[in-house]
Amino acid sequence: MFRLRSLRRALCAAAAALLLPLTGAVTSAHAATAPGAGYWHTSGRQILDAAGQPVRIAGINWFGFETANYVVHGLWSRDYKSMIDQMGSLGYNTIRLPYSDDIFKSSTVPDSIDFSNGKNADLQGLNSLQIMDKIVAYADQDGLKVILDRHRPDAGGQSALWYTSAVPESTWIADLKALAARYASDPTVIGIDLHNEPHDPACWGCGDVSVDWRLAAQRAGNAVLSVNPELLVFVEGVQTFNGVSGWWGGNLMGVARYPVQLDVANRVVYSAHDYATSVAQQSWFSDPSFPANMPGVWDSYWGYIFKQDIAPVWVGEFGTTLASTVDQKWLAALVSYLRPTSTYGADSFQWTFWSWNPNSGDTGGILKDDWATVDTVKDGYLASVKAPLFPGTGGGSGGGGGGGTSASCAASYAVTSDWGSGFNAAVTVVNTGTTAISSWRVSWTWSGAQQVTNMWNASYTQSGGTVTAVNAAHNGAIPAGGSASLGFGGAPGGGAVPVVSCTAT
Repeated sequence: MFRLRSLRRALCAAAAALLLPLTGAVTSAHAATAPGAGYWHTSGRQILDAAGQPVRIAGINWFGFETANYVVHGLWSRDYKSMIDQMGSLGYNTIRLPYSDDIFKSSTVPDSIDFSNGKNADLQGLNSLQIMDKIVAYADQDGLKVILDRHRPDAGGQSALWYTSAVPESTWIADLKALAARYASDPTVIGIDLHNEPHDPACWGCGDVSVDWRLAAQRAGNAVLSVNPELLVFVEGVQTFNGVSGWWGGNLMGVARYPVQLDVANRVVYSAHDYATSVAQQSWFSDPSFPANMPGVWDSYWGYIFKQDIAPVWVGEFGTTLASTVDQKWLAALVSYLRPTSTYGADSFQWTFWSWNPNSGDTGGILKDDWATVDTVKDGYLASVKAPLFPGTGGGSGGGGGGGTSASCAASYAVTSDWGSGFNAAVTVVNTGTTAISSWRVSWTWSGAQQVTNMWNASYTQSGGTVTAVNAAHNGAIPAGGSASLGFGGAPGGGAVPVVSCTAT
């Protein structure tokens, strides 16, 4: 569901007061035997890697390729490598990349990318598909997988069916096959989501080839597998089945009677979307038993597929502004329903949260409007269902900036929010010398009992009240006069602002 399509509700400015416990960043260092290597397949309700080890998709949606920018959003503010590094540092292990068929047109030109100060330097002159290649390659270095999502036929808007008069089914299938071929030797791309949010008049199992989404998914899925039989095929639900309606793409009731049957076994993953009241009202939100009624709702629409061991279920989109108490309860209940990784491991529902982008009108994102600061409240809700990163090629070096071996730096510390039991803060590092620096380290000592709970854009150690933070791979290089920043959450709140020392090389 693309949030810029129509703002069903204005983005609420109020922040949720509820803060769930945060976990530390998930490391991207993996042994060669860590789960996730090679192409994946299904076995009952689980997804297994090439060695038969179960894996869990615990990821994020990063949209933009499906819009008139024809590239992921936020590159007008940051380097793409720093974004992917930050996703990994927060514990997201998969990126869902929405796109439209417009990116296959020779006339399409990516828009709104900042190339200043070395940002996104290796994207200059590339078309949309070539930029997608770069994102996939860097995700692999950081140990993240990628799911490609055919979000809409063109950048103009979402479609109820998988085709329109301007983009026929033949084009849809040809472009799906082109992507399957493009990444045929790269298991970083684990699969393709065939079409985003089919809805009325799309049906499931009605037999009318012009509107039966289940039959269309079989045609497209077999076409994809004819090119690369190793890919997973992600099939979303519809809106209405047998007179029962739900979220667009969120109704998989028809699978029980009409499962998707492909020529290659163990490739289907069913996908549901689920949202809160910041997107639209649904009857179950006003049920007197809410939120205790929600597991039953999810069971009936899509959860039964997992619980009956029919196939894996991936909640490809779910999100909220968290502005209302109802939405806070909804997200807490859904995260619990998805099964905590510490208890169930990879024998759990798969998921990718909507969205990384802050410019999602009726949900907001994990990032705040500056495209850098993490919404630690929202991110904190997801902590229990995150999962380890996958084996990558390593060598992620981040983006932008020059070299240099001698320089000086200064650092400033600012509390960005404080709610008593915890706080968020940012440290800004400025290159005060005349040459570029390649790395930096900052340190400070709190006078109170504060502890870092999580940190982004840097790695850290803490001994007593003293914290030492070292740049991440993507933001160590700072040109003369330039700056970089890190952010973190801490507890408790109310501490005095310490003096920060800075060392640069």
